[in-house]
Amino acid sequence: MITKMTGLLVRVLDDEVRLAIGAFEYQLLVPEAVRRVVQSRVGQEVTFHVTEYFEGNSSGNRFIPRRIGFQTEAELDFFDLFCTVEKIGAKKALKAMARPVRDIADAIHRQDNRWLSTLPGIGPTTAEQIVTSLKRKVATFAALPTTDANSEEPTVVDVKGGGKKKPTATATAEQAAHETRGRLIEDVYEALMGLGHTPVEARGLLDGLVGAGKSFTSIDEALKLIYSHRG
Repeated sequence: MITKMTGLLVRVLDDEVRLAIGAFEYQLLVPEAVRRVVQSRVGQEVTFHVTEYFEGNSSGNRFIPRRIGFQTEAELDFFDLFCTVEKIGAKKALKAMARPVRDIADAIHRQDNRWLSTLPGIGPTTAEQIVTSLKRKVATFAALPTTDANSEEPTVVDVKGGGKKKPTATATAEQAAHETRGRLIEDVYEALMGLGHTPVEARGLLDGLVGAGKSFTSIDEALKLIYSHRG
């Protein structure tokens, strides 16, 4: 079983990314919270923590292998825990993880059913079931630092040689820049939601901003660019 993949991020689609490793290009399904962070890293080397499952059709005579990618082991561990809730399989858990793991875990810990029911595919009954099943198991995830999506020490991978090198000062600086960028994109998404946009609208506006290649260093700058473009 593959547990980690490092390669060139070549495409970011609606619910998946494409990772080029050597002569092969791999499909990785990703939750929305991960997609938002990595969408600005196309053309760069990215590492994903990976889990696998088989997706079957209704008749059960065809099974397709799927890989799901996360930025950290903590995200992967939370996904596995989320899937233990009755009637929440891999596909439903993947769709529901549209917000950072820390935020979802905190809502479960606080038993905030209303907040959980705003997650894609999660209604009031399922939210209550999630809280009942996981409220005593998420304290560690709720206590994650806000930088959990990129908190691991970077490893520079020699793709050609297949070996690993000690992180350089340049690699560390690049990792810090990715962390800052990821947090800013998440903050802009939250700001758009706070302004009354639905998750789908916020995602579309953010995708348009990132896709346009416009530079921004604060939430205010990002919002001005978004709304000036709409006008």
